Amino acid sequence: MLFLCASWGGDAAVVPSIWPLEIANVLAIAARKNRITTARRQQFLTLLQNAPITVDASSIKGVFGSITALADQHRLTLYDASYLELAMRRGLPLATLDGDMQKAAGAAGVRLL
Repeated sequence: MLFLCASWGGDAAVVPSIWPLEIANVLAIAARKNRITTARRQQFLTLLQNAPITVDASSIKGVFGSITALADQHRLTLYDASYLELAMRRGLPLATLDGDMQKAAGAAGVRLL
């Protein structure tokens, strides 16, 4: 699976500001381990650059506050907590297959897709 989770805001997925780094890192590691070719990695990156995905630049502001608190409260990584915080702040549903994220979303009152 290419991305852990995202919030759905109508016409576009909404992701926290760390998402591009996470995706680029996953693809870089996959290429390094010969799981995908460099050409395929570039195809994915081009596809994602043109996809209806909105990066929420303001999510980085909560790292030392609300995101850290959510990570502690729900025993999540700060990376995962940034997705939960975004969904909560924007009132958006969360798309994830991760069991811990689903549990945290339920406890926080966030709808799942």
